[in-house]
Amino acid sequence: MKTSNLQDTMQQWRHDFHQNPELGFDEHRTSARVASLLKSFGIETFTGIGKTGVVGVLQRGNGTASIGLRADMDALPINEINDYAHRSTKKDVMHACGHDGHTSMLLGAAQYLAESGEFSGRVVFIFQPNEEHGFGAQAMLKDGLFDQHPVDAVYGMHNIPGMPTGTFATRAGPVTASESLFEIKITARGGHAALPHMGVDAIVVGSEIVAALQTIVSRKLNPGLNGVVSVTEFTSDGGRNVLPGNAVLSGDARALTPEINETIEARMRQIVNGICMAHDVEGEVSYKTAFPATINDANCASRASQAARTLLGDDAVDGECEPKLFSEDFSHMVTAQQGSYVMMGNGTSGSHSRPLHSADYDFNDELLTIGSSYWVNLVEQELPKPQ
Repeated sequence: MKTSNLQDTMQQWRHDFHQNPELGFDEHRTSARVASLLKSFGIETFTGIGKTGVVGVLQRGNGTASIGLRADMDALPINEINDYAHRSTKKDVMHACGHDGHTSMLLGAAQYLAESGEFSGRVVFIFQPNEEHGFGAQAMLKDGLFDQHPVDAVYGMHNIPGMPTGTFATRAGPVTASESLFEIKITARGGHAALPHMGVDAIVVGSEIVAALQTIVSRKLNPGLNGVVSVTEFTSDGGRNVLPGNAVLSGDARALTPEINETIEARMRQIVNGICMAHDVEGEVSYKTAFPATINDANCASRASQAARTLLGDDAVDGECEPKLFSEDFSHMVTAQQGSYVMMGNGTSGSHSRPLHSADYDFNDELLTIGSSYWVNLVEQELPKPQ
């Protein structure tokens, strides 16, 4: 593979990032390190795009086509329990999603392309902050990412534990779900636990709502379409012998298209209004979509699959995978510009197979050469030199 000679270097970068994780919009050390490396490769470098975001621009030849490659940089507020030599040195901060590896792979591709790339056109390397909370991509876009550095298409990649090492998967259309956070406030009439008829118990009302919300997916959506509605928190102001007058339900909803997301919201409001009306109490719904669905452009998804097949062969690539119900901040970028998101297997055993966001997860260093070589293949495929 083209970046094999950079394996040790990329591993050193990855372990350094892993030992020094930083949360969203606090990636100051990481950003500075990324910017310094890009400059050392001779790549034009821009900082402060989306607060701590970094962009590198590499032009070669007279080609006018352009491509954007994105990696995320932020860590999570998790205390690592692994005992590797490269484990996090910061209590309650950890790279539990592999962004240390994503950043290192894109840096490896950048170095190779700057030194040896066989392409003609412009590559825009995008190092994004704060992916985990869904704010980083929007911040970079607001700061003019694609206005200042336009691209014909933008591509993102994420490792997936449980998939065989180095295999790739993507699809045309929805590939990851939207995430919407909802909060339902119930204003009832509290009272004495021994005299329930003199008030309206907010817990009873809330319990009816929790049960009824499950009918949105089971009875209100086409069975062929995917969606998830989960109530994750139920709080009230009740006591040992006090019926609560107020309750708050909080939760998370997932959908693969904007239309499904709109249906879930509309049905949720309908259910809450109906149940609260039946009990003669007040209900208020807040429904905010943090991540839209990631919807791959069909041609870009096909091109992304082709680059992976060239690298690893047909058997290692699933170009028609099932969509995933997790969410990805890259969705904001493919909403602003056509592109594609691919998933790469992190392994099926040990810490490489532990779920993302687990305290004992670790990025698989075997992927550093594979992932960076994939980026190189994609660039040279999409920005070919004139014959």
